[in-house]
Amino acid sequence: MSTIQRTAVLTGATSEKGIGLATARRFAREGWGVVVLDLDGEKSAKTAQDIANEFGVPAFGHAIDVADEASVAAAESAVAAEVASGRLPVIGALANIAGITSPVPFLETDLALWNKVMAVNATGTYLVTKSFLPAMIEAGWGRIVNMSSVSAQRGGGVFGRVPYSAAKAAILGFTKALAREIAPTGVTVNAIAPGAVDTNIRVGSTDEQEAAIARDIPLGRTATTDEIASVITWLASDGASYLTGTTVDINGGSHIH
Repeated sequence: MSTIQRTAVLTGATSEKGIGLATARRFAREGWGVVVLDLDGEKSAKTAQDIANEFGVPAFGHAIDVADEASVAAAESAVAAEVASGRLPVIGALANIAGITSPVPFLETDLALWNKVMAVNATGTYLVTKSFLPAMIEAGWGRIVNMSSVSAQRGGGVFGRVPYSAAKAAILGFTKALAREIAPTGVTVNAIAPGAVDTNIRVGSTDEQEAAIARDIPLGRTATTDEIASVITWLASDGASYLTGTTVDINGGSHIH
């Protein structure tokens, strides 16, 4: 195991088939401390403990509702206490992975659904970033990676419809503007735009829909979660030090532009 120098904070990191858990495990494998944040606090704590046991790195889990300002503040305070105690190294990376989608056609989308999708994806990215960014600025080094989607670039066409595409497009603008604003601080901000990935986010999709999605991809298959995780952890590395405000496409050729 490499010398532990920094901690990566990840939202949406407990789902067994999720990008968040795959990324948390990859950070740990590379010697980072890991913070697992998700709606279920007990599951977050257990996931963190499992990672600590497997990889021998410090890990901490806590509940978070990324769309709720008080919940985000409570999670940040709990993480800050772990860092202050020395149980976790200084925060070096934040991966905003938590998100939800919706396959509902536009004219069937009510305001409650619109607000929920925007709140979890876009507002959640804003709230979590605003809470954890000061510690990275104080340290003079940091990496923020935001989860957008190919749906933001091509106007849906995968599974999520208008609210999802709009929320993920908002994340692209957020990433670029924040990257420009905080570049002098030593903190970089980048986004990834995955295409179809083998996760459970497309709840309710049929085998026929999944087959149709795969047929639309030049590489002929959906991505694995570890293929997405590898890009996130690379963007958090020293090797990506001259990248900020960028969007990295991970779509198997389904959207080439």
